[in-house]
Amino acid sequence: MSAPLSWNRLPRLAPRRVAKLAFRHDPLPPLEGAPSRLAYGEGRSYGDVCLNAGGLIMRTRGLDRLIAFDRATGRVTAEAGVTLDELLTFVVPQGWFLSVSPGTRFVTLGGAVANDVHGKNHHRAGSFGHHVSELEILRSDGQRLVCGPGQNPEWFAATVGGLGLTGLIASVTLDLAPIANACMVTEAKRFRSLDEFWALNAVAERDWPYTAAWIDCLSAQGRGLQLAARHAPAQANLPAKRSRPLAFPIDPPISLVNALSLRAFNALYYRQPLPKGPTLGRYEPYLYPLDALLNWNRIYGRRGFFQYQCVLPPEASRDGIAQLLRSISRRGSGSFLAVLKTFGAAASLGLLSFPRPGATLALDFPNQGASTQSLFVELDAIVADHGGALYPAKDARMPPPMFKRGFPAWEAFSKFIDPEFSSSFWRRVTEQ
Repeated sequence: MSAPLSWNRLPRLAPRRVAKLAFRHDPLPPLEGAPSRLAYGEGRSYGDVCLNAGGLIMRTRGLDRLIAFDRATGRVTAEAGVTLDELLTFVVPQGWFLSVSPGTRFVTLGGAVANDVHGKNHHRAGSFGHHVSELEILRSDGQRLVCGPGQNPEWFAATVGGLGLTGLIASVTLDLAPIANACMVTEAKRFRSLDEFWALNAVAERDWPYTAAWIDCLSAQGRGLQLAARHAPAQANLPAKRSRPLAFPIDPPISLVNALSLRAFNALYYRQPLPKGPTLGRYEPYLYPLDALLNWNRIYGRRGFFQYQCVLPPEASRDGIAQLLRSISRRGSGSFLAVLKTFGAAASLGLLSFPRPGATLALDFPNQGASTQSLFVELDAIVADHGGALYPAKDARMPPPMFKRGFPAWEAFSKFIDPEFSSSFWRRVTEQ
């Protein structure tokens, strides 16, 4: 059985042992000499939050059963290894959708809970945990703990965003959102600077349930495209579902993302013709643009890549985001898909949840060794000076002081960690 990797293919940390889980009613597999255990779904986290070097990795994709569904209310219960894609395939034809979804549908329910993922509609719907009504957790002592906002709420707060450390998430009960069909109405607007973005974003958040912006990370002024959407009303003549996604066919030895290709792509993408008004299309291209190309992480070559995602509080967002973009553009590094959006005022339910009021910037960087690390030191200083935090699910190198400042409840959370559970990320950010 191959050693599990994170989506960005670094760091490469081999476990001592890998075990496949088959039924949620089974006891946890024995450690057999491993010092700790950790659940692993689809490996779509970036970095070591889903890795457990030298320990036991428990693959959860065998926990792939739907348990219950109330079509009248949209409440669904499923095992934690079910992916968002599998859930959508089942519920969309019945008039329901995920209340919150991240930028890929190829993640498991357990992973979505453990990282308290967010989507383009945070300003309206909050994060994933706001729509979880119940969790079943299997602890290493055999205890099966049921928790939710009204039952064992302290365990619920520890498990939502708890990085999979409170025990195995065996099942998840979600409240879905009603839809009329599988389409969305979308609108795109071009902006030439960050000042224009903030003005457009305020209007978009007022008028649209979903909104996010693509940013040209090589532009110090912050030019980009504002992309807003809502689920389409009932109507005839809906667009057909697109063909199956393509797959990136090769595994190049070096990154295909470099200063030359990035500059060319960003210029073309920024200048693309835009529809003059709202347009109708399937939900996939808006919510999951990168899912159209399977194995897209190979574009960055065998050395892998880093994702850097931060959040800055509202009072510091304008100045902080501007400083970050100036630093990135000056280095001539970054990614094709750099995303800027704002979180709403809803307080996250998890002790270690990342979403909080403010603005979040996310982009990828090819792994270029020391030069990439020196850029991160520069970006970390800006984030810290503006009272921000980095996203554990997207991290492979955050310094411990940065984590502890960004997540001050980490010590209170620690008492809920199952004594047999650990991760490379947790040891890296707390044991130094």
